Amino acid sequence: MSSYDSNSDNSSARAVTRREFARWTGALGGLGVAGSSVSVSSAQGRTTIQWASNRDFWELTDTFQNALWEAGLDKNISLEIIPGPAETDEVQQQYTRWLSADLNEPDLLMTDSGWTLDLVIQRQLLNLSEHLPNELLRRIESDYFQTSLSTAKGPNDDLYAVPLYPDFPSMLYRKDLVEEAGYDPDGENWATDSIEWRQFSRVTRDVLDRNGDIQYGFTFQGSQYEGLPCCTFNEFMSSWGGAYFGGREHLFGPVGKRPITVNTRATIDSIRMIRAFMYGQGDESALEGYAGEIVPRAVLSWIEDTSLAPFLNGDAVMHRNWPYAILSAGDEGAFGTDLGVMPIPYAVTKQQAKYPGTGGPTASLGGWHVAVNPNTNKLNETLQVIEAMTQERFQLTLLRNLGLLPPDRTLFDSERAKQVPVMGRYLDSLRVAGENALPRPVTIAWVQESQKTAQNVFSAYSRVSTPEQAMAELESQFRLIENYNEVE
Repeated sequence: MSSYDSNSDNSSARAVTRREFARWTGALGGLGVAGSSVSVSSAQGRTTIQWASNRDFWELTDTFQNALWEAGLDKNISLEIIPGPAETDEVQQQYTRWLSADLNEPDLLMTDSGWTLDLVIQRQLLNLSEHLPNELLRRIESDYFQTSLSTAKGPNDDLYAVPLYPDFPSMLYRKDLVEEAGYDPDGENWATDSIEWRQFSRVTRDVLDRNGDIQYGFTFQGSQYEGLPCCTFNEFMSSWGGAYFGGREHLFGPVGKRPITVNTRATIDSIRMIRAFMYGQGDESALEGYAGEIVPRAVLSWIEDTSLAPFLNGDAVMHRNWPYAILSAGDEGAFGTDLGVMPIPYAVTKQQAKYPGTGGPTASLGGWHVAVNPNTNKLNETLQVIEAMTQERFQLTLLRNLGLLPPDRTLFDSERAKQVPVMGRYLDSLRVAGENALPRPVTIAWVQESQKTAQNVFSAYSRVSTPEQAMAELESQFRLIENYNEVE
C-alpha cells in the first residue's frame, strides 16, 4: 500500500512571461504554441493529475513530467498542466470559484505565496500536515526557507501548501563597467556582503558619468501597482529599518491590534532617498549625502518586464528585479559573466534597526506554492506528485529551465545546483536574499492597505506630495482600515 493511502491517519504580473524574456536572449530553446492544456500521452490505466499552473509551466509539460518520473514518481501517474490567467488576482478569483463549487479537479493548485493564507482561512485547501508522511514534513520544516514556509501555513502552524519556488529579488549590475571605473566588487565581496545605499548611489553616478552612451543609472519597478507596496517600497523602507506594522511579528495580524508604524523617520528617509535618486539634491525633499539623478522618471510607469528591457539593452548600470531576470541577463547572448548580482543594498544594519526583521539587505518575498484541492478524488496520486516536487532533480529542472529558485535552501550549496548554467553562478547572492526575505503583510485588510500604500508612495515619488504628507496620510488611512477590519 502506498504511504499516501487516503485512509491513513498520518497526523504529523504579467503580459510578457518570464519564459519569453529568457527566449528573447536565447537562454532557452524553442517553444510550442500556447493554447488549450497539454498532457503527456498516457497508457491505459494511467492516472492523470490536473495541475492548475501557468503558461510558463504549460510550455514545459513534457520536461516537468519526465523530471517528476526521474524524481521517483510512479510511471503510471501523468501530469496535465492547465495554464491559468496571467494576473495573480485573477488566478485567486478562479480558484475561489472552483473550490466554492466543490469541483474535484484540478487536483493541484499553484498558489501565490501572497494570498495562500487567504484560501487557508477560508478552509479551501487540504491540510497537508494530516496527509503527508512525517519524514517528508520534517524535511520540509528543516530544509526549506522559513520565510517561505510561513506563507504556506495556517494559524495552527499546520502546512497547507508546499513551496514550489520562492522569489527573492536582488540587484543586478554591469560588473564590467563597475570594474572599469576602478571598483572591486569581488574584493569587497559584493556578492554576499551588500553595500550601503550611499555607496551604491555614488558608484552608480560615477559609472554613469564615465559611460555617456548609457542612459540610466538605477532602474526598478515604480508604477502604481501591487508590486510597489509589496515589493520595491517594502524593500526600500525595510532596508532603512522602517516597517508597516512594527516589524516581522505583526505581518499577519492581528488586524486592529497591531502598531501602525509607516509614519516614521526611517520610512520617510527611504522615500527621501528615492527622491534624491530621481531628482537630485535640488529637490526640496532629497536626502542629503546621496548621489542624484541616477533613476529615470520612467520608473514611475515600469513594472517587472518593462523595467528589465532597458537593462537587457545595455541602457542601465544597476537593476532591481527577480531571479528570472538573472537567467536572461546572465546568458552568453546578453552579458554573461559581465553580469554582477548582489543582495539589495541597505541604509542601516539589523542591529541598528528599531523593528525586528528589518534593516540589512532586505528582499521582498515572492514565489508560489503547490496546494491540494480538498475535493480531489485522486488524493493518493496527488500527494505522490507533491513529494516528487520536493526532490532535488525536479527543483533543479525549474532552476535550469526558468531560473526559478529551489525552496530547499540546502540546494544552494550543492555542486549540482552550482553547475546549472547562468543561475549556478549567483546562488550565493540569492541565498543571502532568501535568508533576508520579508513577506508582505497579508491579512484581510491588505487589499485595501496595499492600494492606499501604492497611491501615497507613488504620490511622494512623483512629487505630488512630500514624503511627510504621504506617510501621514497613509497612517491615517491604515488606522481606518485596521479598525474597520478588526479581528475579535
